[in-house]
Amino acid sequence: MSFALPGFNLRAVETGETQIAIAEAGAGGRPLLLLHGHPQTKATWHRVAPTLVEAGFHVVLADLRGYGDSGRPADTDAHATYGKRAMARDQIATMRALGHDRFAVVAHDRGARVAHRLALDHPASVERVVMIDAVPTQSMYERTDQDFATRYFWWFFLIQPAPLPETLIGRDPAFYLERHIAGQLKTPGATTPEIFTEYLRCYTRPGTIHAICEDYRAGATLDLAEHRADRAAGRRIAAPLLALWGARGSLPRLFDIPTEWRRDASDVRGEALDCGHTLQEEAPGALLAALLPFLTE
Repeated sequence: MSFALPGFNLRAVETGETQIAIAEAGAGGRPLLLLHGHPQTKATWHRVAPTLVEAGFHVVLADLRGYGDSGRPADTDAHATYGKRAMARDQIATMRALGHDRFAVVAHDRGARVAHRLALDHPASVERVVMIDAVPTQSMYERTDQDFATRYFWWFFLIQPAPLPETLIGRDPAFYLERHIAGQLKTPGATTPEIFTEYLRCYTRPGTIHAICEDYRAGATLDLAEHRADRAAGRRIAAPLLALWGARGSLPRLFDIPTEWRRDASDVRGEALDCGHTLQEEAPGALLAALLPFLTE
């Protein structure tokens, strides 16, 4: 692991299915799990995590399986290895290994899809949840039209059968990564060169690109089917849910974000911040101002 955040300890937690790499600080505080999205890693929280520790939280920054320095278990034909149910089990095992049976979750992008499954499958463990620049998976695919497909082309590119996207991205991962991040940011320079270097280090680790594609393939098949079944059965997130999004990004141009979360959760509030997709890097102060009152209610 090369990512270093002053005051945070790096370690790997064995979950029984894989290893989850974490950075943690503030032991003894209220437990708080932070989950990144694609193409980021736990390093994405570097501008907000220290303040959360100062506010009295035991902050756990975790790499999702397949990302960062976490394990890359072999995939299956049905993509279940990288389904959100499996990813949620990783995070439950990780937090329990740290002594936490109940905790709050702050999750961005793909991490929000894991947090959604966490809150549904393990309601006794999730105290409250923050979804950053995301709406539920079913809502995303239901909205598919030319505008959506243009703005979110990777939702359709990465799900193509292996090894097509893996091969194309693998020819020049730095170019793909730079263009992907630049296309989502609305605050130039928000992803610093040092953090980009960390993302690229992890992106070019053996198996990462394939694992990321499997994450998206699972999202378009297994995860989507499970989500549809949840809605049909009336299963809803019981924990209080705060939706935050970038007002200058693509998501609010396509969705009424709180309304979409109310399809799946009982207690929803929402707020837009003046930035693009990656709130924790583009508007860390505004993000903390929104997070702390909700997390300390």
